Amino acid sequence: MADNHTGTAAVGTSRFSGPNTIDRLVVSVPIGRADEKAGAFRERALREPHDCYDAAMIVDGQGRYVGATAMRDIAATSPDTMLSALIRPAWPTVPPAEDQERAAEIATRAAAAVLPVVGAEAVLRGGVPAVKLLQVLTREHHEDLHRLAGIVKESSAAVHALEDPPLSRVSRRLPWLVVGLGLSSITALLMTRFEQFLEADIVVATFLPSLVYLADAIGTQTEAIAVRGLATRRNSLPVLLLNELATGLLIGTILGALALVGIWLVYNDASLALGAGISLAAAGTIASSTGLLLPWLLSRLGIDPAFGSGPVGTVIQDALSILIYLAVMTLLR
Repeated sequence: MADNHTGTAAVGTSRFSGPNTIDRLVVSVPIGRADEKAGAFRERALREPHDCYDAAMIVDGQGRYVGATAMRDIAATSPDTMLSALIRPAWPTVPPAEDQERAAEIATRAAAAVLPVVGAEAVLRGGVPAVKLLQVLTREHHEDLHRLAGIVKESSAAVHALEDPPLSRVSRRLPWLVVGLGLSSITALLMTRFEQFLEADIVVATFLPSLVYLADAIGTQTEAIAVRGLATRRNSLPVLLLNELATGLLIGTILGALALVGIWLVYNDASLALGAGISLAAAGTIASSTGLLLPWLLSRLGIDPAFGSGPVGTVIQDALSILIYLAVMTLLR
């Protein structure tokens, strides 16, 4: 609420709703009344201490927020000009519970030096100056880089992951590799069921390395995007998963179509070409969904995805891709 005597927003009693809200960034800003003249406001604003002088917040007679304007506009205008005439209609505002990164994006797009924080019933809570918004963007940028590297949050374990002694690193990483070893052993046992088929049709086996590589590449792409994007996602997980499934299917279908044409031309074998194409489409879809779901699941369990996503995800993608390929080829050959 505005104080018509001091021109300062009463932000000392702001109630914080969470660590990622604008409330923690609210500062004291110059406040003027819409029916106040620019000259009188300039004199009063210079006498009163404020945390930011880039913009003036304007309120009505009841102290409700009606708009904002740049202090340079007030300084350049006639002393008799009413503040209501200087309001910039396009000046953006945010509610107290707005996400910090979202607020920084809003201010950047509008080129606003200060972002007014307005609560229910147009109660002015203060403003977020440019320096605070820059700090938000810098911090979020660092967090995105950490997530791209697979770090869920800046915990002491994540910070020291590359600084711990070798034995400590081994204790964190080896268990996941052991899990991968166990899963790969299961895959090897399942493949023995197709041993006679592969011996009878050896050409089918020649395409397994390519299929596994492409599935791994698609899954790795998705994992890198997932660990970075899950922190700032705007959509629900089902929506993200549906979009990623569609993306994987499209990528797999395109790669499968290219493989189908190439194999058909080189080997003149329609069933081999069709089987490889279908398998690539299925492998791309599975790899994309696994690459998204596994980092999400690990992060929800409080486990750093950097340790588990790669070893476990790779084995799952490889196993499913191989089994699908062999099953398809068994049906078509």
